[in-house]
Amino acid sequence: MAYEVRIKRIYEAPSPDDGYRVLVDRLWPRGVSKVRAALDAWDKTQVPPSTQLREWFGHDPAKFDAFRAQYLDELDERPEAHEFVRQVADLLQHENVTLLYAAKDPACNHAVILESWIKEQLAKQPR
Repeated sequence: MAYEVRIKRIYEAPSPDDGYRVLVDRLWPRGVSKVRAALDAWDKTQVPPSTQLREWFGHDPAKFDAFRAQYLDELDERPEAHEFVRQVADLLQHENVTLLYAAKDPACNHAVILESWIKEQLAKQPR
């Protein structure tokens, strides 16, 4: 069975096929208890956008393309983001990895970009 990287809003109920659940937001989501979140990890430093970039973007769809470009640059430049990809690759040997985010818009948020970037990085790794 092939395992995969997925994204999901943290406000959705956990499911057995989520596998390893990691919150990829820098800030804790409002109204979610740690028990309800059912997290395996919270990555608040390796892969979320910088505070400056997050605040500039403000989930404005008109800024999404520029946000994507700047966020991808941030990810490419961070050694710890590449280490996160190695951790994901190890986890995918045994289970799915679900990246959790709190943004309301399922198409206009950093997790969409992060999921795509991780998959691209994984495709570059030798098998």
